[in-house]
Amino acid sequence: MKLLLTSGGISNDSIRNALVDLLGKPIAESSALYIPTALYANPNGPAMAARLIRGETNTAPFPDGFTSMCEVGWKSLGVLELTALPSITRERWLPLVQETDALLVEGGDPLYLCYWMRQSGLADLLPELPEAVYVGVSAGSMVMAPNVGEDFVGWKPPTGGDRTLGLVDFAMFPHLDNEKMPDNSLANAEKWAAGMPVPAYLIDDQTAIVVRDGAVEVVSEGHWKRFTP
Repeated sequence: MKLLLTSGGISNDSIRNALVDLLGKPIAESSALYIPTALYANPNGPAMAARLIRGETNTAPFPDGFTSMCEVGWKSLGVLELTALPSITRERWLPLVQETDALLVEGGDPLYLCYWMRQSGLADLLPELPEAVYVGVSAGSMVMAPNVGEDFVGWKPPTGGDRTLGLVDFAMFPHLDNEKMPDNSLANAEKWAAGMPVPAYLIDDQTAIVVRDGAVEVVSEGHWKRFTP
């Protein structure tokens, strides 16, 4: 699977061009499935999911520079709700995932998202989708790391801890220096990164990380920093 790990979505031309390059064709010729699950552990999660599907990101609580992945002009767009998948047969949803060009994984709570990615079976399926593009926003990107750090533990999984999927060998701190998120200052990000057991990327909402065939590339019209503990 090819990864486009963002902080604020498809927020500028450089990130959009990176998405098109990973897809291998225009967005207007590509299908996508939107996964809002991580939002439901947040206050007003269902309302936020509805607004993001409609492309409404110009009002609070969304940070400046945040862009809905649903509004970029897909040929087709469906919603894949992970909490529903364990209650239906795989034949109902597996072909849709296997045939889609992109999985759009929304932000919210990374540990809640990780739990349902595992419970639904999607986590095990991701490595079997070599041609699909995984597009993460915030928590949707962070969940790919080995762990997220205690600072990002909100919803607590039954097993405890801060472990996530570990499909990449680095961690991510999103929304760097966003004015609406004062706790996401560079100083706090560096303090968080110093406690992580793996290298970390501190990225703002104009930055994304591309992972393809094991190679990592940063695409940015903003600012970012790689921190090695």
